Amino acid sequence: MSSQETLDQTLIEQTKTQIRVIVNEITQLSKLDISPNEYHGEFLHRVVSAMGAVGGALWTFEEGTLTLAYQVNIKELEIQDDASSQKHARLLYRMLHGPETGTLIPPHAGIEGEEGSGNPTDWLLVFCPIRTELEVVGLVEIIQRPDTNTTTQRGFLRFLAQVCVLATDYYKNRQLRNFGERQNLWTLLEDFTRTIHRSLDVPTTTYTIANEGRRLIECDRVSIALRRGRKCKIVAVSGQDVVDKRATTVRLLGKLATSVVKAGEPIWYTGDTSDFAPQVEKAVEDYVDEAHTKMIAVFPLFRKTKTGSEEEDDPTKRNKQEPPFGALLVEQIEDSRIPERMRKRVEIVAEHACSALGNALEHHSIFLMPLWKLIGKSKLLFTAKLLPRTLIISTLILAAIGVLVFLPYSFQMHCNGTLEPTRRQKIYSPLDAEVKELFVDHNTKVHGPFVGEDGIAYRGTTLLELRSSELDATGIQLLGEQQEIVEKIAELQRKQQDQDKRLTDYEKTELVGQMEQARTRLATVESKLEIYERRQKPDLFITSPIDGVVVSWDVKQRLTEKRPISRMQYVMEIADLEGPWQLELAMPEKHMGHIVMFKKQMEENDPNAKLRVEFVLATEPAVKYYGTVTEIHDRAEVRTDTGSAGAASSNLNTVLIKVALDDQDSLPPALRPGAECSARINCGKKPLGYVLFHEAIAFVQKNIIFRWF
Repeated sequence: MSSQETLDQTLIEQTKTQIRVIVNEITQLSKLDISPNEYHGEFLHRVVSAMGAVGGALWTFEEGTLTLAYQVNIKELEIQDDASSQKHARLLYRMLHGPETGTLIPPHAGIEGEEGSGNPTDWLLVFCPIRTELEVVGLVEIIQRPDTNTTTQRGFLRFLAQVCVLATDYYKNRQLRNFGERQNLWTLLEDFTRTIHRSLDVPTTTYTIANEGRRLIECDRVSIALRRGRKCKIVAVSGQDVVDKRATTVRLLGKLATSVVKAGEPIWYTGDTSDFAPQVEKAVEDYVDEAHTKMIAVFPLFRKTKTGSEEEDDPTKRNKQEPPFGALLVEQIEDSRIPERMRKRVEIVAEHACSALGNALEHHSIFLMPLWKLIGKSKLLFTAKLLPRTLIISTLILAAIGVLVFLPYSFQMHCNGTLEPTRRQKIYSPLDAEVKELFVDHNTKVHGPFVGEDGIAYRGTTLLELRSSELDATGIQLLGEQQEIVEKIAELQRKQQDQDKRLTDYEKTELVGQMEQARTRLATVESKLEIYERRQKPDLFITSPIDGVVVSWDVKQRLTEKRPISRMQYVMEIADLEGPWQLELAMPEKHMGHIVMFKKQMEENDPNAKLRVEFVLATEPAVKYYGTVTEIHDRAEVRTDTGSAGAASSNLNTVLIKVALDDQDSLPPALRPGAECSARINCGKKPLGYVLFHEAIAFVQKNIIFRWF
């Protein structure tokens, strides 16, 4: 064997080894779970390299269309005119259905039986389709030199057919994975659909859609908004049991849902708002600035309606659509990308949410739905298993109703009141003045006016001394006028007694007249001074009108020195604690009808009959006291009702009722004026049901029966 033959044999073995390595690489590559784009590039480069080709292309066949998935030096085909391009395209579609062993198309050759298709280039084209058991996946096109011999060309076909079989394994594995993912998706979708249609309760449905929709979409957050009038309110957020409607993000998300619902079109935000309507753009920007969301999709939710035959015949009725009842909001916090699978899943969730939530809202809007549910459930009560229990419960209910209607019970009107001494007096300022000196304090004993043993009437204890600038100014003015008149009279007297001057009769008469006028003015001023002195003492020195004790609190703090007080301003109160006591009740005006009616019934039988009262002190709630009503005021007044402990005060129209106590000696020894009491006035007997629910009955009569019937 010559050296040249040995060299050729070595080169052939090296080439075979390289081809085996490339085939092994393609085999391993076909087993990997990589994206189609990555696989196409790695596959085609290895095939072109192993075949020593000029270039090549890998075409994918989807939905009846060939698409160039990857190419290597495809420009070497030099297809420039449209006719050649169409001829090459027809050749590609023809080769999709060619044999799995591959096909060789010489330069400028056509296909028998098919005009307009063929190889318009100067190169040898090698084709082989990629098929699975289910479909044609694609086509591999290799560009080879036309000057190769027949044996080499057959080798090209065998190699290309072999690697296309390996590529078929990749697509089979990918189809199996897709089938698995689809099966998983269908399982999730089935669970999602079954779960959201399980209940017709609106809150339950909204929270189910939010939480299960987030799991199906695989996003960060899903929210549901429902339209309330013209605005949308967020009612459910995935992962949250309660929605804080006062939170800033929740309010802004509600405004975004409102703007999208008004527009009626879904939006996808990934950072650009240039294509949005102005109101939607502003709402999106406000929310994103607050929540820092990278992606948000908002889908209006429309109620699913069924169209009848008449609506199908009438285009105007068929095209009329109700406004959205809410919106589905999907968010991504960190990632702004929208994968195609996410987009499709969002659309699926929105479609099912329209159906489930629309059904729940329609069910909730049915008139008297709780009543219909109760009637439907009531059938179970009359089954053989529950009939004895139903009869027992019905008997008990009827017995309870009979007791409420026919059993007489003591009917009493409750109100609050205070214990007060019968003899008490409030002190008011007689004029505008300021405090000069205070002589008493809280709990100081005082006495009223009395007649002494000498028969002289004495005033009561001095409580307060006032200083009045008005009275002081009046006194100074009167004293000045008196002094001025006295000096004028003295001057007139000197003129009359002056012997050096010769006065005419007219002058003498004039002096006499002036003298009489001055004396008259003097008498008037002296009378005013006498009145001033008599008024000054009782007005500026306030005395006690009765015997008793100062019961006002903080007297010294309120009546500090030089503090101004106005005329008829309350100063203090004095009460006789050792005398009789009485109960003063503030009965709400709405209860007075029962009291007056029962009082008339009593007086018809006995004109001297009195209403009986039972009360307890706040300090001793376990001890009961009794009395009789002595006076009912004819006029209602607005008084503040503080209610029970911790309750807010309110203003009520009340009527003052005075009650005489049956036993004064039984009261506690250290009783204070104004001690709070809780009292009940007896109003005879009424059925037990009326006693328990008379306020509810009065409310219905006043606000429903009277207003509407």
